[in-house]
Amino acid sequence: MVLSEMTVYVIDDEPALVELLSQAVNLFGFEAQGYTLASRFFEQTQVVEPNSILLLDLQMPEMDGIEVMRRMASMAHTPALILISGQDSGVLHAAEKLARAHQLEIVGSLPKPVSLEQLQQLLKAFVITDKPIDLAAPEFEVTAAELRDAIENDQLTLHYQPKLDIGSGAVCGVEALARWQHPTQGLIYPNRFIAVAEKNGLIGEFTHQVIEKAVVQEQQWQDAGLQLPVAVNVSAENITSLTLPEHLAELLADKRLNPNMLVLEVTESALMGELVTSLDILTRLRLKGIRLSIDDFGTGYSSLSQLHRVPFTELKIDQSFVANMVEDTEARAIVKTCILLGHELNMQVVAEGVESQAQLNLLRQLNCDSAQGYFFSNPVSSETITQTIQNQANGGLGELVST
Repeated sequence: MVLSEMTVYVIDDEPALVELLSQAVNLFGFEAQGYTLASRFFEQTQVVEPNSILLLDLQMPEMDGIEVMRRMASMAHTPALILISGQDSGVLHAAEKLARAHQLEIVGSLPKPVSLEQLQQLLKAFVITDKPIDLAAPEFEVTAAELRDAIENDQLTLHYQPKLDIGSGAVCGVEALARWQHPTQGLIYPNRFIAVAEKNGLIGEFTHQVIEKAVVQEQQWQDAGLQLPVAVNVSAENITSLTLPEHLAELLADKRLNPNMLVLEVTESALMGELVTSLDILTRLRLKGIRLSIDDFGTGYSSLSQLHRVPFTELKIDQSFVANMVEDTEARAIVKTCILLGHELNMQVVAEGVESQAQLNLLRQLNCDSAQGYFFSNPVSSETITQTIQNQANGGLGELVST
């Protein structure tokens, strides 16, 4: 992304601060547009510029930042957010959680008085991250019939995001992430179709196909001499199917794969259904050697009771904590506690959503086992993963090419 192509909107009721932040944004190489009234922003910004950021003050008299986020949630396209406030850190944290609940992208938050150095770091991190863009036309509406056809006609493909061992820098595994290669709309990302799959009873069949594709790729890596565990996300519907353990065991045996090369990532929310059935299935999966990871740890309900009941082998710290842990002492304490807890329970601990060297350094200090995120690599094709590992003796940290 060319810096001058990114627009940074500033909304704050203090004219002097709007002017200061706008000047700083311009000095950093970005285009700035400042507003002292949120209503003026909505009146004058009918179409939000792509790759844009909004610096949003939370406490404003006419329309506060919470109201702004509520209104933005109904917009087709929204800028990423950097929240600013003179309130205590608890208010900022709550506002960040609310923004994520509205499906808004959060770059970070800054207390007042705003540190221009920290602002510059957040803006640079947003540019460097360069997340993949869904190229499907925005007006394209995914239907259940089209998604069913995609599953039946083998239009699903997988990209893989590497996990890196923090101690050695070696690639120690990958997470398989589904994409839909639409014949006319191009590559469609899961945020466009997962909800459709869940609402229309397609998520079970969808996940089975993803697992099968991941296992086939695992076999290809094994044949090439690469021992690379693959993690796949499973839904609540999958862990109500009593035949799942046998199906996966047969699939792995057919491909001559060690069961511990497959990791099933289960969110806490997926465990909120029929507890007895879920525990039955998950325990039998472990008996068959398949590893289990509790995903997005700390964001669901009864996290500790889930750890106590289910034989997980891995704990994934949710990216919302990782994103804020460098500046936020509370987030850092949560990450530290998760790592200590995981190790006490003989689990591997993975930090997801790592996007900066500072985050990586802190995770290393806290003895986290492994990490994944855009700082290392975007999700990439299996061929890119293979070439990267074969070309790097140790799969060094930060050396993966984001494509």
